[in-house]
Amino acid sequence: MKNNGAYFPLIISAAVALGIVIGSWLPTAGQTSFLAKNSSKEKLNQLIDFIDTEYVDAINTDSIVNVTVNALMKQLDPHSVYVPPSEQAQLAEHMKGEFVGIGVNFYMYKDSLAIIKPVANGPSAKAGLRAGDRILYANKTKLYGRKLPNDSLFSSLKGAAGSEVELTIYRKTDHKKIKIKLKRDVIPLQSVDAALQITPTMAYIKINRFAQTTHAEFQAAVTKLQKAGATSLVLDLRDNGGGYMEQAIAIADELLAKGQLVVFTKNKNNKTQKTYATNKGSFEQGSVYILINENSASASEILAGAIQDNDRGIIVGRRSFGKGLVQREMDFKDGSAVRLTVARYYTPTGRSIQKPYTKGSEDLYFKEASSRFLTGELYEKDSIKLADSLKFKTPKGRIVYGGGGIVPDIFVALEAEQGNEDVFYLMQSGIVGNFVFEQLDKDRKAFSGVTFKQFKSTMHATNKHVVSFEVFLSENGLGLKIGKNKAVVKRYLTAEFARQLYGENYYYAILLQEDAMIKTILKQ
Repeated sequence: MKNNGAYFPLIISAAVALGIVIGSWLPTAGQTSFLAKNSSKEKLNQLIDFIDTEYVDAINTDSIVNVTVNALMKQLDPHSVYVPPSEQAQLAEHMKGEFVGIGVNFYMYKDSLAIIKPVANGPSAKAGLRAGDRILYANKTKLYGRKLPNDSLFSSLKGAAGSEVELTIYRKTDHKKIKIKLKRDVIPLQSVDAALQITPTMAYIKINRFAQTTHAEFQAAVTKLQKAGATSLVLDLRDNGGGYMEQAIAIADELLAKGQLVVFTKNKNNKTQKTYATNKGSFEQGSVYILINENSASASEILAGAIQDNDRGIIVGRRSFGKGLVQREMDFKDGSAVRLTVARYYTPTGRSIQKPYTKGSEDLYFKEASSRFLTGELYEKDSIKLADSLKFKTPKGRIVYGGGGIVPDIFVALEAEQGNEDVFYLMQSGIVGNFVFEQLDKDRKAFSGVTFKQFKSTMHATNKHVVSFEVFLSENGLGLKIGKNKAVVKRYLTAEFARQLYGENYYYAILLQEDAMIKTILKQ
């Protein structure tokens, strides 16, 4: 889950954000024996048995198998991967769009598990837990003063749906300890970060990944915004690394007319499978803008390509990642899995947007998007290398290109904030959320009953948080000077305060006012 702040869902760590690595995939294949019966593959079985029974030292042959599988996958393409059991369980949960827990976003502040914010309508919120509360014990397990890693914290708070846990809480605002019993429940992991109106008639929806629930979340958001008067749509797919291909197709279906081609795939036997838009979608009329950047990949590119190639909308931003391979998952009995590339996908005009890769050079492949800093592509559209041989035409005669990502119709340079990319990326990191939590924690009562309008007015009138943030960076070993970027720092700090106080939509409502891509759209 991509966080422009310090929000950490209870059982999901940042390491699970594997969208670009995993990419789009199809339903799981049936259980398959990894080692088929032929002489060369039996050789591997015999070798592992030989090591297991005769090697002079005790050795874990499971680890040998894992190394062998990893080595084998590296001979293929960058998106054919082996996922060990621990990562597979987390990823499956992440992509399912829900988890079982107590429902809090937390931050390990000093030696205590501090609640940033209870999840709305979750068990903790219903039981009366508040932002700023410290969880000292889960049943009899001590959680403070031990510097526990996140996985230990997760396991202490996780459990079966309906199971009961007694939490011992220290409530700083009241200076007292309290015990609260609650029952764990299913907590949704939203893939739609925000849904709001930029103008009275223009809707904005931010999708962070394509999980099992994404189409349903999108549909609910569109319906609500249409009822509020929205007749045009901005769909933000920036930094969305992909996920379930069928979810991206389902959203494209809502935007395209019946019978329009959404995407097609080809396997190694050149078998082609085409997917068309079906019955009337929920947003077939009205302007559509898709926002992409160098980290938009896979399912995001399927959706953007379908809209661009059908002349349905305008793609705004920078060239996307360039991932045009489809994986199928095969699960193993130990909980691990392999995701194997089984096909290439093509946009409706016939474009393959898969960028080149060389076997055995995965690091260079995934760092290619970063290298666009050096080529100048993130700042000038003319720096994008386009091959005439990969030129295609849309039904209305617009020129589009294949060969490495979706090239936007309207280019918007990296919002480098006066040339300091380090500050720009820092302001989208978790450290901002940590700082804001600590500032709020000093005196939460000062924000009690403050309306959003009053909050904005107060934040606009002071720079004290910018000054404190620079001190905070220095104390945490980040000697980064804010310098002439004070305006952007203040904007992101204000947005993060709004998120922790009022909710996700308020975070985006503040940031989008100065967003370069949004400004470009509003000028159209």
